[in-house]
Amino acid sequence: MEDKYTVGDLIYDANIYDGMNGHLNDLQFYKRWLPKNKGARILELCCGTGRLTIPIAKEGYDICGVDFTPSMLKQARAKASKAELDIEFIEADIRTLDLPEKYDLIFIPFNSIHHLYKNEDLFQALRGVKKHLKEGGQFLLDCFNPDIRYVVEAEKEQMQIAEYTTEDGREVVIKQNMRYENKTQINRIEWHYFINGTFDSTQNLDMRLFFPHELDAYLKVNGFAIVHKFGSFKEEPFQDDSEKQIFICR
Repeated sequence: MEDKYTVGDLIYDANIYDGMNGHLNDLQFYKRWLPKNKGARILELCCGTGRLTIPIAKEGYDICGVDFTPSMLKQARAKASKAELDIEFIEADIRTLDLPEKYDLIFIPFNSIHHLYKNEDLFQALRGVKKHLKEGGQFLLDCFNPDIRYVVEAEKEQMQIAEYTTEDGREVVIKQNMRYENKTQINRIEWHYFINGTFDSTQNLDMRLFFPHELDAYLKVNGFAIVHKFGSFKEEPFQDDSEKQIFICR
């Protein structure tokens, strides 16, 4: 069994990423859970190119973004500068995070924990959150609710999942193959990129699946109380057919 899991460099190309991920269907949810006090300190982990960081800063909040990928942070800083916002963006691994501040709210959005491939990776990240969270502070997290039926169907044949034009003028088509590893709970995803009508490359997008009872237990054993668990950003109750697992923790 292979034990090296990766996300391809092209997936983290800032313009390629932004072209596919410009939606903001989760923004209103995160805004609803912001502290009422505009003086509160907020930390977004795995902030990417500032998709959520920047609109939250526009609301007058003191928010800091952390990400592991320099190209994403470069794009985030450029966007913030264009919007005339003073946002601190920090390059760091959330498993070994060591910042001088504590925060009233910390959140990890957009399914980012699926790239923490081993239990110890997740536990290190959760310990880092706890270390940086003020007493009584809130921790928000969203990820997929695994659907084995979808995985089985998706393994059968390649499917097109995206077609768009990037800000720098590239016509992008992405086709997907996947293969699930039962032993490790890793979904081995391959994205085949076609740019300007020509095949460019195959990029890995490996994702660890976290099943509901499993993730509940991991949060609790790492010191978090689950205040709410939703199945969608509309705050519908989590249930069998929910696409998402969305946690409000203290």
